[in-house]
Amino acid sequence: MDFFTGETLYFNKPLRWTSFDLVNRFRYKLSRKLDVKKIKVGHAGTLDPLATGVMILCTGKATKRIDEFQYQTKEYVATLKLGETTPSFDLEQEVDAVYPTEHITRGKVEEALKQFAGTIQQTPPAFSAVKINGRRAYKFARKGRDVELKPKTLVIDELELLECSLPVIKIRVVCSKGTYIRALARDIGEALDSGAHLIALERTRIGNVTLDMCMNPEDIDSFLEHIDIETNDNK
Repeated sequence: MDFFTGETLYFNKPLRWTSFDLVNRFRYKLSRKLDVKKIKVGHAGTLDPLATGVMILCTGKATKRIDEFQYQTKEYVATLKLGETTPSFDLEQEVDAVYPTEHITRGKVEEALKQFAGTIQQTPPAFSAVKINGRRAYKFARKGRDVELKPKTLVIDELELLECSLPVIKIRVVCSKGTYIRALARDIGEALDSGAHLIALERTRIGNVTLDMCMNPEDIDSFLEHIDIETNDNK
């Protein structure tokens, strides 16, 4: 493999790792293997620390393909808890409000999901990397400052109810770039005249890259040990 000319690798990002944690771990081990001080490594599509699943890493000149991968359709499996909200719409923040759920049935959940399929408008979460005057929104939100973000147009190709054990539901989402599943959880809760937040999220696919094609971080050493690597000395 020629990591300087460029390679594309698929990883399963672990829970509580940032996307940059994964990039940094692989870049460090690859640099040691190649005996170089620096090599370019980037990722296509950020995952929150509390999310797991498919991440595509590109090296060398292949980092030019990152935009190509970011625009590919993504699939997620999300677990939502109805009746509770948090400021971040996931488990990063404590529950800040409780809502009734007694009126919610599986049928009402299925009906609510229908309104989010297709082209929709979605307001990103305040706890997000969206920029406001050049600064990330989450930097304002974590200081308790009000954040106003404009709705964005995006496409949800498929939205399927996988499990319904109220007040917890599990859904499969196939969507376009820029979709915030945390914001979708918020909106589903509101559509059910209640509240909701994410309690688990897994990205199961980017384009044609699925979880079964991904390696775990603990496999990096073995992977680098057993492949043929082109170095600058070979050129």
